[in-house]
Amino acid sequence: MTSPFRIGFVLFDNLTQLDFTGPLQVLHRLPGAEVHLVAKTMQPVQTDCGPFIMPSTSIDDCPGLDLICIPGGFGIDDAMRDRELIDFVRRQAVQAQYVTSVCTGAFVLGAAGLLQGKRATTHWSYHDELARVGATPTEGRVVRDGNLFTGGGVTAGIDFALTIVREIAGESMAQAIQLGLEYDPHPPVDAGSPHKAPPAIVKLLNQRFEPRLADFDTALNEAMAEA
Repeated sequence: MTSPFRIGFVLFDNLTQLDFTGPLQVLHRLPGAEVHLVAKTMQPVQTDCGPFIMPSTSIDDCPGLDLICIPGGFGIDDAMRDRELIDFVRRQAVQAQYVTSVCTGAFVLGAAGLLQGKRATTHWSYHDELARVGATPTEGRVVRDGNLFTGGGVTAGIDFALTIVREIAGESMAQAIQLGLEYDPHPPVDAGSPHKAPPAIVKLLNQRFEPRLADFDTALNEAMAEA
């Protein structure tokens, strides 16, 4: 591993806060890590649940990254149609050791042409749409294809980040970070995937996502037409 090991999270308005902060809590503990919060400008970036995040660098001033991570959220609709942002992701991915995403951030990688012929995952409600960006949809909390690591929806970002730590720094370091964060989930219910949730709950969530997926469909069509 190079030192410093430069990790960049690409930020955009209306990203899902935990997609970003979950992996951040893990990866900033990686020995030698130098974390960059990258956005188009230095203006605060709003998350989907209210708080703002201050970027640490703009895309123009960002150094070469060893690991680039794209979080998801409803803001991907605009992000994957933003040619300046997509070009930045594409340039950084050429020299990065690891190209990664969490949740629907995978579609920003897809809009940059980085998922062609690759196995990848995303949030379960968008999973089949990965084929539209040239990927092979693959179920899993974390899916690896070469130097491409994609995480499933939201909380899978923590699993993704621990997978990266184990890859770079070994099993013991991953265990130490896991213990330090007391990441030992025991949820009071067991409905964290459509395979486990009661059919009525899956139906309810699908109904809630339906209008959102219509907007996403339009945005993805436009993004791929410009690619």
